[in-house]
Amino acid sequence: MMPQPYQLFLPARRATSVVFDSPHSGRDYPAALMARSVLDARSIRSSEDAFVDDLFAPALDFGAPLLAALAPRAFIDLNRAEDELDPALIEGVARGPINPRISSGLGVVPRVVANGRAIYRGKMARAEAEARVREYWRPYHSALQELLDDTRAQFGEAILIDCHSMPHEAIEGLGGRTGRRPDVILGDRFGAAAAATVMDAVESAFLSAGLRVARNAPFAGAYITQRYGRPSRRQHVIQVEIDRALYMDEVRVRPSADFDGFRTALSDVISRICAIGAAELPLAAE
Repeated sequence: MMPQPYQLFLPARRATSVVFDSPHSGRDYPAALMARSVLDARSIRSSEDAFVDDLFAPALDFGAPLLAALAPRAFIDLNRAEDELDPALIEGVARGPINPRISSGLGVVPRVVANGRAIYRGKMARAEAEARVREYWRPYHSALQELLDDTRAQFGEAILIDCHSMPHEAIEGLGGRTGRRPDVILGDRFGAAAAATVMDAVESAFLSAGLRVARNAPFAGAYITQRYGRPSRRQHVIQVEIDRALYMDEVRVRPSADFDGFRTALSDVISRICAIGAAELPLAAE
């Protein structure tokens, strides 16, 4: 039986050109992965965007689809290019030009999880890595491309919100003199992946919920933002990174007492974002 690499949730009626995807929230850890890993069941989840698919599920109520990974990031990273293979992990892969993601162990088949902790002892066969790309990566990206193509055909544009979370420690030093760290970081690759009008409108949606927002630093958007962001073709992509401390216990990988309240607040943000794709915004290519 072929693995299920993702779930596609469709609204009863499409009402917006906005599409949501969550490539790192998968939590179906294969038994074979756990048997080979040197990490325990909790540690291996440290690079997972836990519960992000749940947080953005209200998108369906506002007429937008949600594409969510099932396979975990520690198994296959859907926010990397399919050829970002790590020679330090995968047998038979030649070393190429310097790639910071591969060098740090975060290629398409990751070598490490958060804080550089190794997933495996030793290397894996190239055939195994290529099977993961074939059976998980390609179906996910095929589904995402089809979703964006269909959206553009129906609405004349597509706005992809690429949903992620960030460890609280990743932003601890970002407060500057005020000490007011951002709750959300929006990435559009410094304007290359989305029109300014779209970015401004998405930022406004988060600000309306009282959340502090920063742009592009330290997360400007990775592979999905780079590959699919084509504002000149009216296809816009914004990566959203949300501080995990707002809704979960990062150590235990559990929803916090604030989870339901934050999900309710985020639902209003999602509603406002979906309205962007239902309104007549001047989405010029910029």
